[in-house]
Amino acid sequence: MSRLLQRCPFLRRAPIPIPASLLARARPLLVAAAAHCPVLARGVRGGAGPQGPCPWMGTLGAAVQRAPPELQEDVATGSDTEEALPRLQLPAGSFPYEQFFAERLAAKRQDHSYRVFRTVTRHVDTPPLARTDHGTDVAIWCSNDYLGLGRHPQVLHAATEALQAHGLGAGGTRNISGTSWFHVALELALAKLHRTDAALVFSSCFVANDATLSTLASLLPGCEVFSDAGNHASMIQGIRRSGAPRHIFRHNDPAHLDELLRHTEPSTPKIVAFETVHSMDGSICPLGELLEVARAHGALTFADEVHAVGLYGSRGGGIAERDGLQHQLDIVSGTLGKAVGAVGGQSHIVPLRVGEAAACTRVSERLLTHDGIYIQAINYPTVPRGHELLRLAPTPHHTPPMIEHLVECLSRAWEAEGLPLMPPGDPTCGFCQRPLHLELLSQWERDCFGTLSVPLCA
Repeated sequence: MSRLLQRCPFLRRAPIPIPASLLARARPLLVAAAAHCPVLARGVRGGAGPQGPCPWMGTLGAAVQRAPPELQEDVATGSDTEEALPRLQLPAGSFPYEQFFAERLAAKRQDHSYRVFRTVTRHVDTPPLARTDHGTDVAIWCSNDYLGLGRHPQVLHAATEALQAHGLGAGGTRNISGTSWFHVALELALAKLHRTDAALVFSSCFVANDATLSTLASLLPGCEVFSDAGNHASMIQGIRRSGAPRHIFRHNDPAHLDELLRHTEPSTPKIVAFETVHSMDGSICPLGELLEVARAHGALTFADEVHAVGLYGSRGGGIAERDGLQHQLDIVSGTLGKAVGAVGGQSHIVPLRVGEAAACTRVSERLLTHDGIYIQAINYPTVPRGHELLRLAPTPHHTPPMIEHLVECLSRAWEAEGLPLMPPGDPTCGFCQRPLHLELLSQWERDCFGTLSVPLCA
């Protein structure tokens, strides 16, 4: 890390000459970066180039400058030994790795699918405000801490007590000295919440979905998986890794699921996988109908309740508890990183569809820099191309004046981009049942995960 930081002119506050060898090896990447960096602009093509902080190192640079003096000095000076390490040279004719990755990175920046992590440090006493790396306060409208429990005094007190009594970390993996009474108590509580036989805590819901679906579908002999077209990438990955044949039914469409299941043998093991509250558009599935169809065809059910836990049901058990259907679900995945506000990544999810990647990014940037509002732009590959959106998550801490301010700022941003202020009412918008959308999803999954094992139905 220090080798990287000491090369940044914004930390050293003096330009650093670009070696000819580096320029030759990484020219495509440097040319793309020079469009934003005044130092690289001088080195690559001459001239002063644009002004302003580096879009990639600026956040890190500001963070370092706020660090203790001894850390700043360590980062700024680096290590002569590290700097002197020679680069390993590949034999002539080897694959041009650096050029390949540089071109791919430049392409991702060009189509606005390159991820830039925003540094927003929350204030425990002033939710939903957070401090940016530039030292300004912004209102976060896209937090997963749906109920604000990540700041609750009782939660903080319990965490502090546990740290003081037992230290930080588990001390090992779950199977090697890393399972404590806290893990056992948590799993017992989660099993009771969802009325299941048992529970198992993973490091994140992504890991839980991936591991559970890949293991279960590969373990059952000849298993086939029926997956909702709007399923999260973690579920898609787990299904794909299992190697099991995959059938995709239209989003929240029990009739289409029934149609697909009718073509399978009754004795074939089957899994129907879906989300109860969709992670992007906030739609709630027809849970009772999906369960009825799955049971009629002898299929197991896997329900992702990640965005429903804590928000629905008398005890916060999710949509299944709200609808009195917990006893009918076979496998449930949840998370401690959303409403619980702890570990992990009205409807309460409010999607604002933009439909174009560059415009979506620009609106997000405008809201942050001009209005002090942070709403993350959601672009490909999280959503299919043409379905780019801003995803809002209101919390109890967002006051009526803040909501009015948000609406005013969004209206100005929409007008500046020439975006329609009212949805066109086209039934193809969102996760719908038109063949065009299935075609988009098909291309999206091919781009992300390779050729589909089972073609999508029109």
